[in-house]
Amino acid sequence: MPNRPLAADYRDARRLWAGRWERRGLILAIVAAIVFPMVAGHNALTIANLTLIAIVGASALMILTGFTGQISLGHAAFLALGAYTAAVGGQAGLPFWLLIPAGGLVAAAVGLAVGPFALRLEGLYLAIVTIGLIFLVNHVLLSFPDITGGVGGIGVPMHLGFAETEGSVLTPFSETWQLGGIAIGFEQKLYALYALIALATVLGLRNLALSDTGRAMMAVRDHDLAAAVMGVNPARTKITAFGVSSFVAGVAGAMFAYQQQYLTVEPPFNLLLSVQYIAMIILGGIGTVFGAIAGPVAFVVLTPLMEALGRQLPLISELSSSQQSTLLFSLLVIVFLIFEPLGLYGVWLRIKRYFLAWPFSY
Repeated sequence: MPNRPLAADYRDARRLWAGRWERRGLILAIVAAIVFPMVAGHNALTIANLTLIAIVGASALMILTGFTGQISLGHAAFLALGAYTAAVGGQAGLPFWLLIPAGGLVAAAVGLAVGPFALRLEGLYLAIVTIGLIFLVNHVLLSFPDITGGVGGIGVPMHLGFAETEGSVLTPFSETWQLGGIAIGFEQKLYALYALIALATVLGLRNLALSDTGRAMMAVRDHDLAAAVMGVNPARTKITAFGVSSFVAGVAGAMFAYQQQYLTVEPPFNLLLSVQYIAMIILGGIGTVFGAIAGPVAFVVLTPLMEALGRQLPLISELSSSQQSTLLFSLLVIVFLIFEPLGLYGVWLRIKRYFLAWPFSY
């Protein structure tokens, strides 16, 4: 049986969750997300928070690379800008609910400045320019140690409201709350906040994919000259993609800063982080909302498994744990690109079509 009713007009085609299985899956996911922090331990909550951060960061890159076709290896630079905005603002006593969108705005400003370069550069040329952005941002952050902490790093206080400047990251939000005899720790509070941000990001990404702006991005990705003939403005579309993608990446960077509570420039904000996000969207299914969720989840879940497998393999076991997981993930991405270019989304389509046609084999 079909998953959703036949689309008779544009309103039907633009419905966010038209299929009954999509609605049931969304309800099931919401119930699981509510129950999870009540039964999960500290380590599981930390992994869940990192996964939610990765979903927001992957959604940002999906807008630029997946929807618009602009290859960017400077994703780590926008994450760093959002993270250090949260850190510096926290040291100044500003609340997190102000600094998370502020991190997005700072990253968006840089993204809009870089966007015009995308008008004349494509493919590997654009990727090279965005690689340079990583080194430029890292150099600027290291050049002002009085503000950013320089090589030594900086603590990230998480204030509920406007507070006086403190050198410690221990704030009332970091302390355990007692609610009706139930202890709510820092990781649980972060999980609730990050789950809401991730849900809003995914819904926004889904809505963007169905909107006129999203369709214009995909038209530019497929063939910018043909899109221009059809009335799409490729220049405005690319700059819009850079701005929106950078804003969401800055939000993800601020989330990462609050989760870590202490930041250094490199690692983690280096080329490897940008490559990891590229691997996420390819693994999940580039150009799809499904891929922005499945890719980060698979990446976070498979990373410890890859490290465990790497320790058992000859030659690879001589590398560090991060190098082992990077090498094995690279091989996994290559396998997907050869045999299933749509990634996990393509696997899901095969499974869904099989059960829709069951018990028939055709």
